[in-house]
Amino acid sequence: MAHQDGSTTGLLRGKTALIYGAGGPVGGAVARTFAAEGASVHLAGRTQGKLDKVARDIGEAGGIAHTAVVDALDETQVDSFVDAVARKAKRVDISFNLIAYGDVQLPLMELSADDFARPISNAVRTHFLTTRAAARHMLRQRSGVVLMFGGSGPQTFQGLGGFKIALDAMEGLRRQWAVELGKSGIRVVTIVTGGIIETIPWQMEGRDDVIASISAAAHLNRTATLEDVGNAAAWVASDKAGAITDATVNISSGMVVDY
Repeated sequence: MAHQDGSTTGLLRGKTALIYGAGGPVGGAVARTFAAEGASVHLAGRTQGKLDKVARDIGEAGGIAHTAVVDALDETQVDSFVDAVARKAKRVDISFNLIAYGDVQLPLMELSADDFARPISNAVRTHFLTTRAAARHMLRQRSGVVLMFGGSGPQTFQGLGGFKIALDAMEGLRRQWAVELGKSGIRVVTIVTGGIIETIPWQMEGRDDVIASISAAAHLNRTATLEDVGNAAAWVASDKAGAITDATVNISSGMVVDY
């Protein structure tokens, strides 16, 4: 947390964090928690107004936030954003990609080939680009944390289209990055939630049924919240979790069963 004299304490004191999709509910929650824990946060997204709102919240709470409009599927934009942060901050400590994948959630028989493939392609491409861009700088400093969001698991549900398959592909990508970057002190970790009720649009058709299914699948009498995501991400990104890599941190309240 920030004090009146400008000093900070917290799990992420002195860290430089990049957050993609920071204008969304999950990205915003993570950004606010990271800043509260002492990190200098760099917010990336496609809508300046949404980024500005998160940055204002962080500033009013005494934190430090910077914004940049970035398409996290565009190689040139991602590389330019990360290189600019590294020049200014002299280091890149955390990269967390929280963008949406453009998925259409319908039974597979009702999907076009493009709607099926889009989330898989987007998920793998964006995590490859953002991780590679951050790793170029993390390799030089021989430290860093890459966080992914969503996770996988042996089970699935009807009507998810290509979304669950995209999450499975991300797990393979996480394993590959972790083994290739680990000897240089770079950790790669996935945070699993099983679904966050707060993020479900109130106007979504079948919203009540989705909430009921998430709640029923949880082993606890609660499900993951945005606050849970921020707190878990801050801990995993901190030095206190320094032995964790190539793993999932499961905060799904038991909804997602680990292998």
